[in-house]
Formats: sequence, C-alpha cells, structure tokens
Amino acid sequence: MSDDDHHVYVLECADGTLYTGYTTDVDRRVAEHEAGEGAKYTRGRTPVDLRHVESFDTRSAAMSREYAIKQLSRAEKDRLLEGKGADDGESTPTSKQADPID
Repeated sequence: MSDDDHHVYVLECADGTLYTGYTTDVDRRVAEHEAGEGAKYTRGRTPVDLRHVESFDTRSAAMSREYAIKQLSRAEKDRLLEGKGADDGESTPTSKQADPID
C-alpha cells in the first residue's frame, strides 16, 4: 500500500445523525453504506452524505483518530465538519475536507 491508504470518514445520515468509520477505499465504502450493505447503524438511515475524510499513512493512526472522533460531543463533531478544528488536540497534517456527494 502507498501513503495515505487509510481513511477515517464521517457520514451524515438522512436522519441527521453522524456515523464515523475507517476504510481503505472511501468511495467503495460510501457506496456500500448507500446500498444498505455498510454498517448496521447506517442501514435504514440512507441516503448518507460524506461530510469529512482524513487520510493517514498507517492503519494504527487512522484507527486512533476514528476512536478520538467518536469520543467527541456532537457540538465538537459539528465544529470539525465546519472545518473549525475541533479535534483531540493533535494535528493531522494529512487530513483533508471531503467533497460532498450529491
């Protein structure tokens, strides 16, 4: 695998809730969620909107960040999605904002 093959993503579900996950292929994983084949949580909450993606060099770093995002309050997650830097205090130099899916 090359650099940045590990991704943490945040989806906004049709009911307004947020789902955070890990993947090595964001497009494939979002398609799985849309098709009802993703996480049990997102089934029945489609359509989903990809709101945020961060990329990492290692699976370990991505999994640590996934856990940190899941620990944030909803208000902190909303600030993260708005790009205002609500995070666990660590910088993530390879993070990038996702383009919304129509």
